[in-house]
Amino acid sequence: MPAKVGYFPDFSFETAYSDRGPVIGVDEAGRGPWAGPVTAAAFWIDPEKKDHLPQGLTDSKKLSAKSRSLIETELTHPSTPHRFAVAHASAAEIDQCGILTATFLAMRRAIEALACSTGQPAMALIDGNLLPPDIPCPCKAVIRGDGRVLSIAAASIMAKQERDRIMSALHEDHPYYGWLTNAGYGTKAHRDAIATHGITQHHRRSFAPIKTYLAQASQSNA
Repeated sequence: MPAKVGYFPDFSFETAYSDRGPVIGVDEAGRGPWAGPVTAAAFWIDPEKKDHLPQGLTDSKKLSAKSRSLIETELTHPSTPHRFAVAHASAAEIDQCGILTATFLAMRRAIEALACSTGQPAMALIDGNLLPPDIPCPCKAVIRGDGRVLSIAAASIMAKQERDRIMSALHEDHPYYGWLTNAGYGTKAHRDAIATHGITQHHRRSFAPIKTYLAQASQSNA
């Protein structure tokens, strides 16, 4: 059942499996942009400290940039017992295997990295309605999980924040495309910049707008 408007995620999904071992939440950021990696995060909340999480922890898309930053700072404070890992699939990997497979690849990398500090998870709660293949632990898909499950909400913030930092860094080398503000999404400014300056190695050549540009450029040079 979808999360109710105005409600925040809770710990009930984690509690249902926590007697078996660590329960982690997994989410991604950046499936839709024209450039940059797709990023996934896996997050483990210490059950004994679940009542001391940052106020307002919820789906990253519902938060302002300032709120996301403040919550991330609390989630990653050196004193916190919680654990997380972030991983990526590059634009080249997206072009090679498709965005869905690349997203699953990033998720698997994040889960495997987190397992190094938490031990093998008893359950991975995955945002969405599909489960990545070849995950080395039991998994459960949770539709709209970033608004229902605390560990998925935390993962959504970590993935969003880390990917935004990557795009900000790429902006320094490629300032024309507006990645500092659009994070690689297909804004008009981004489209106009492609028309003027072409594409970079960070653009997803398999995505329709980029494929169209490349086809038109090839015809012009023929």
